[in-house]
Parts: sequence; structure tokens; C-alpha cells
Amino acid sequence: MRAALFLASAALALPAFAQGAPKPAISVDTLKTVTQTLSSDAYEGRAPTTPAEAKTTGYIVERFKQAGLKPGNKGSWYQDVPLVEISASDVTPLTFTGGKTPVTAAYRSDLVIATYRVTPKVAIRNSDVVFVGYGVNAPERGWNDYAGVDVKGKTVVILINDPDWQTQGLTGDFGGRAMNYYGRWTYKFEEAARQGAAAAIIVHDTEPAAYGWGVVQSSWTGPQLEQDTPGDHMDQSEAVGWIQKPVAEALFASAGKDFGALSRAAASKGFKAVPLGVKASVGFTNTVRRQASKNVIGILPGTAKPDEVVLYSAHWDHLGRCDAVKGDDICNGAVDNASGIAGLVAIAEASAKAGPAKRSQVFLAVTGEESGLLGSKFYAENPVYPLAQTVGGVNMDGLNVVGKAKDFVLVGAGKSELEDMVKPLVAAEGRVIALEPTPEKGYYYRSDHFSMAKLGVPMLYGESGDDLVVGGTAAGRAAAEDYTVNRYHKPQDEYDPKWKWDGAVSDLTIYYALGHSLAESDRWPNWYPTAEFREIRDKSRAGAK
Repeated sequence: MRAALFLASAALALPAFAQGAPKPAISVDTLKTVTQTLSSDAYEGRAPTTPAEAKTTGYIVERFKQAGLKPGNKGSWYQDVPLVEISASDVTPLTFTGGKTPVTAAYRSDLVIATYRVTPKVAIRNSDVVFVGYGVNAPERGWNDYAGVDVKGKTVVILINDPDWQTQGLTGDFGGRAMNYYGRWTYKFEEAARQGAAAAIIVHDTEPAAYGWGVVQSSWTGPQLEQDTPGDHMDQSEAVGWIQKPVAEALFASAGKDFGALSRAAASKGFKAVPLGVKASVGFTNTVRRQASKNVIGILPGTAKPDEVVLYSAHWDHLGRCDAVKGDDICNGAVDNASGIAGLVAIAEASAKAGPAKRSQVFLAVTGEESGLLGSKFYAENPVYPLAQTVGGVNMDGLNVVGKAKDFVLVGAGKSELEDMVKPLVAAEGRVIALEPTPEKGYYYRSDHFSMAKLGVPMLYGESGDDLVVGGTAAGRAAAEDYTVNRYHKPQDEYDPKWKWDGAVSDLTIYYALGHSLAESDRWPNWYPTAEFREIRDKSRAGAK
């Protein structure tokens, strides 16, 4: 994960420090101490609903108190987030029969499988298998991979990303190289459930997925969390999971089909789903445990407009105990996202030191991001401060610890009025705006700001680019690749005393400046008219007025 930036206001003036006044005091000591503490083995990877949660949230509360915040939820530091934990066991291999030869996907090495349903047992037996391409149903784009096929009770096999991800440039039916929400695995499973599929299986391919199989394996094995809601998610597919690409190729060959040819065909409008003429079977038992997790909320009340809120957020959770690598089974999550919580605390300290602003500033440490943005989703759907009165905010999901960058990347560019507003703040740091180098990875849809954006709160996402002051683009890209391949969602994401914090401080200075400017502003931002979140914001603000 990378640092995420999202803000809101209109026609913002430069902050005082950009006009020559001293910059905010972003404490490097705070960044180091909080990151090292939360990512230590004593916190066991910070998995929600485990004994480590109370230690984690308690530490965040203490740091919020020391920073000068007040309890942010009607006198409490906490917001309960009802979760249900489902742990699969006795997983049988996923088998495909009826083709030229049987094909088997072994659990963990070839397959990860789970369910959103709160049920003690899952048994898929001899389910017809249908290849549905990218699994997209987008009427507004004239695209429906499910057209003309009934997949109720069947197993669908789905490609990751969206149909034009291999297109160079940002033009196409789905935005070209840039991933949109139709490309995310969460959408694939949501749509398969709407279509009535018994099982939904995504084919893992490293480039369009944006991460290797090890990330999928560590994220999808062990206890899985979901929001605990009435109905026990029985409207979802019975089973959801991923298979390795070689397994999919073997499956298609057994069915007398060419995986590569059908994958290419799926990228074109008018693609028709293909029944493979084989049947799928898989089963497992579940241990179910219901337990509330907690978001942590602190506030600096506003002086003139305390009911109008600027929101800073970061997720405190990580994967906890995970598949061991060289005997280490703790996924410490130092960058992802102990560093983000450290940034949240550092901005709280700087904000309190600057004194209260006109609008209230709320600091939200959310749970369950790694399980599907659960804490931020619950907050967005059950906001302590109404979203119509939330001007915008700043989210931090992994700080830059490799050194200051010359550039500042706008992720998911072209969404809101905020993109021009950040330019003078970036310039004040001696940096330039750049477009994201890997738009196909869909970073805009992968962190907690998206929960707010979906319900209308304008969000701008920005982060350090790859052009480092020391080493240039080559060094920056090498560092990003090294983290993704060797540390992301693995036990190796551990604190390193050799990290360089000047890049984090520069980014946090921009985040602080945007947030502080919003808190002192009287204006309200909006999405561009073409943005998918504009309509809901317009309705929300109309109701507030």
C-alpha cells in the first residue's frame, strides 16, 4: 500500500507556511516510535478481534491523548464495528471433472477459498463451470459479460482487472490502462453474487492483479472477517476464491478450450460467456465467531463551525498471524499500516500545536481494512459525523520510507475539483505533480478513502512518486518493486531503523496543509460532473442545505 491523500475544499488559499511562515512540526521521532511500536512482535500483526486489538487501540488512544485530542464519539474514543470471523478448515481440493482429464487445485499452493456466508459448512458438488470473461455488467458502458447466460447455482471463472487493462494510455471502454472499480476483485464477487453464482473463482495473474500469489495466499488463508449484518450474507455466493493461472490453463485445456484465446476474446465488447462443459466441486467447514472490533476516533473541535468536519484517517489493522516465511509467522505490517497510524498521530500533534481551526478536525483510526475496508465502510454507513457535513479528508495507507521524491503522484486523476487545489501545496515543497505510473493497479479503489468516496465525500488521492531526490526514477521504481515483491503482506514488512523519513515528512506536510486549509475554509468542494461519485454528493449536500 502507498500513502493515500484525499481532501476537500474549493479555491483554497495557500497555508501560512507556504507563504513564508514556519512549516508544521511533523515529528520524525513520533513517526519512528509509533511505527516501531505497532509493528513489533508484541502486537502480533494487529489482527482485529484478537487479543492484540485491545493493545493496539489502547496505544492509539494514549497517543491521541498525548497529542491533545478529545474523545471523538460522544465522549468515547471508540466506535464499535460488528464483525463476524469465519475460519475455514478441512478444505478439500477444488476439482474439475468431466473434461479430458480431471484438474485439481490444492489449497494454499494453487487455491484459496472462503465464503462470506455465515454458515457452518460449504459444499459445492458437481457445479457447472462457466467462463464469464472479466465478469463485468456495466449497462452504462454497453457491456455485460453475463448477457445470455444463466449462472444460477453454477461456478463462474473470472479474469482479474478490467477488459482494457492492457491498453496503453488512458482511453478505452474502461479507462484504458487505468483500473476502475469493475477491475477490483471485490466487484467481481459482488456481481457474481447478484447473478446467483454458487461459486466465483478469480484467475490470479500477477501483472493485472498488481501483486503475486503470496499476497493472495497470506490474505485469504486463516480467519476471514466480514461485517456482521442481519441475514448472515446468505445473498452472497456459497464460495469465493482464487486459483493460480496454470490451473486455469489446465482447466481450459481439459475442456478443449484455449485459455489465452478466450482471455483475449474477453477483452472485446460483445464477448459471450462460455460454458466449459466441466463440473466443479469443493468443500470446507467453518468456525464462526462474532465479536465487535473498534474504530478509534479523536477530535479537535472547531471554533466557528464545529459541525463541519475535516477527516484524517488511517487503518490500524494488519494480517496478524500468517503463513510462515523462514519460521516467522507474524505479518507485522510496518509500512502497511503502522506507518500510516504514525502519520495520523504526527498530524494530530501538529494540528493541536497550531490550535483549533474554524471547522472540526477528526482523526479516525479504522479497523478491518485488510479484510475489505470494513471499518471505514461501517463508519461511512454509520457516521459519527454526518457525511453531508464532512468537507473531505486525508487518509494515510503506507508512508514513504525510502527518501524524498521530486514528484507527487495524483492517483485516479480526473475525479474532483481538488486536483488543482493541491498543486500550490506540492510546489511549496519544491515538488511537481505527476500522473501515476501504474494506473492498472487500481490504487484509488484499494484503501479506506474509497468507502467515503462511494458515499459522496470528495476524496483526492496523492502520494510520493518514484522520482527520488537521491537515485532518481530508477531507485524509486526499484524500491517500489522490492516492497511489492518481498514485503507487501508478508512477514518481511518489518520496521527498519535505516529507513529515510524525509519523504514521509514532505508528504505529511502536504496532507497537513490541505487538511488545515480545509478546516479554515468556508467553501465546499465537489466531484467533477463526470465522476461516478458526483450524484450522491449533490443529493447529500442538497439535503444538508
